[in-house]
Amino acid sequence: MKLFFLNKSLNFIKTYFPNYSKDDLDKIRYGLEGLYLTITKIVVILLFSMILDITKEVIITILLFNVLRFFGFGMHSKSSKVCLIFSVILFISFPLIFIKLKISNFMKYFICIFALASFLFFAPSDTVKRPLTNKKKRIIRKIMTVIVGIIYSAVALYINNYLTNLILCSLVIEAIIINPITYKLFNESYANYKKV
Repeated sequence: MKLFFLNKSLNFIKTYFPNYSKDDLDKIRYGLEGLYLTITKIVVILLFSMILDITKEVIITILLFNVLRFFGFGMHSKSSKVCLIFSVILFISFPLIFIKLKISNFMKYFICIFALASFLFFAPSDTVKRPLTNKKKRIIRKIMTVIVGIIYSAVALYINNYLTNLILCSLVIEAIIINPITYKLFNESYANYKKV
């Protein structure tokens, strides 16, 4: 299905935009592949969430997480299958667990401190395909990840409502995917900017 989508899209582009170079088409292919994988992943996650009747919670968690991910980056799997399985586990099981938990104030503080420490030490966490070679941009992304983490933590610690556990869930997910141990477990290259 993926190859069908990519081939049809690229054939369309080649037909109507014949001036694109091979490099341009490679970049477009990479973008289309990312788009396809993202849409497929979201559809699968939403189907599981509907079955478990946690769609709203999953959508909120994904939105909260994506703000952190935008600045802090994180691991990308080499294989789309592994990515799909890992994403389903993170975005279905974590919100399911977190909405059922009664989290004490001590645990809230622990989760927030753990996440903020992770952001300080490990964000932004790059990938082989997108090494963050610009030191200034890495520093800005780290600062922004920590700022968003502080805002999330403040809301989670001082406003006790429906969103509290989902905010904590998004903090934990981002802390996991930027951690060097996670990269090692999935045999992914860490700190790629040092290798360029």
